[in-house]
Amino acid sequence: MQFAGKLTAADLNDVPKDTRSKAHWRAMTPRAVAKLVVRCCALLFALASIAAVSVVGVLSFGFYGAAILLGRVRPLRDAYQFLSRTYDRFIDRLGQEVLRDSRDTPALRVMVSLSLTAVPIFAIQLLLGKPRLLLVIAFYLSLCGPKFQRSVRMFSAKHMEAHRPQGYFSEKYDQVFGRYVEFFLGYLYGDLPELGRTVHVRLHHKENGGPDDTVANIGYDRTSRLHFLWYLADNAWTTLGLAPYAYFRARGDVKNQRRMFWGMARYFVYFGAVFLYDWRIGILYVLVPLLSMNFIMAITSWVQHAFCDPEHPEDYFVNTVTVLDEVNFMNEGYHLCHHHRSGLHWTEMPAHLERLRDKMRESHSLVFRDLDFMQLFIELTLLRRMDVLAEKLVPWEPMNHEERLALLANRSKPARAASA
Repeated sequence: MQFAGKLTAADLNDVPKDTRSKAHWRAMTPRAVAKLVVRCCALLFALASIAAVSVVGVLSFGFYGAAILLGRVRPLRDAYQFLSRTYDRFIDRLGQEVLRDSRDTPALRVMVSLSLTAVPIFAIQLLLGKPRLLLVIAFYLSLCGPKFQRSVRMFSAKHMEAHRPQGYFSEKYDQVFGRYVEFFLGYLYGDLPELGRTVHVRLHHKENGGPDDTVANIGYDRTSRLHFLWYLADNAWTTLGLAPYAYFRARGDVKNQRRMFWGMARYFVYFGAVFLYDWRIGILYVLVPLLSMNFIMAITSWVQHAFCDPEHPEDYFVNTVTVLDEVNFMNEGYHLCHHHRSGLHWTEMPAHLERLRDKMRESHSLVFRDLDFMQLFIELTLLRRMDVLAEKLVPWEPMNHEERLALLANRSKPARAASA
């Protein structure tokens, strides 16, 4: 179910062409015109999302390149390693004091880092008024880190926080910090309140990427760049909270409908207040993060459920991907384990994977090694190099290269035509 329907190539064919008569345009109903306008706005939102994340990406990857070069200077490398170890020891001690579960210290590290960098930079910018280029650059380097590493960690920290009924912090600190990642830091990333604990937990984990999920991609060709553009446009309504609100309203789920309403209201008040204060600051510090978040959310949903059985698109054991790489921050790659036991602590997921092996083998669930979700998106959709994915695939039974290619091709094709 989607708020305004999916924008697809088939839909575009319904748009009147120049060769059609003017009478056709006069015959269009107001509802059809409104639908076309909404879809065009969503497409513009998608294109703007690509532009925004491209600019931020240049900064982030440029930072990564600079860090690599500076890391070759031994005194600088030694100083950084010393400071990093000192900071880690501080975070470990702090985690023992303030967290409900000290195993969540990696999330605390992200929270403290952002609180010491991005938050004061934004506050200083508001005090100064007129945007300063160096502050803008520092803000995005703080949010994203080198090669989007901090963005990935922030996303995982928010994801895991959403599944904590009481959040990360112990009772002594909960009243002050509460859901600190989603309800405070999330504003800086353009992430609406309630997209985590309400939408992700109460909607996505209920639908498991199936046909009624607001981020379902089974009607798209996951190897098509054009189809991803339509999906990115459609995802705007989830990013803005409208599609989840419509989902809960259609099902009479008043509690979660109200949560979504107040989550959207809080964010849109924040959005409007910053723009009224200074529209330039609004664009640079609020709109660009929102557009970037739309792109990040779309990529994540696109690849985490990229392969499904066209005959059984609702089977999450089939449509949920497991990726195992060196980083795998907070074990985000164990996505099937997470869907099977969403309340399981992230440190326990590798052991849980072993318990699921028989069921995964029976379902032919896909597992990739030496691959992260961003690389999966690049190889699957941008470059369409199925041969690379076939090499990374870990099959449950002996398969030659051609059989692996056939399996991936079958699992990535549309399960049905995407429709409104």
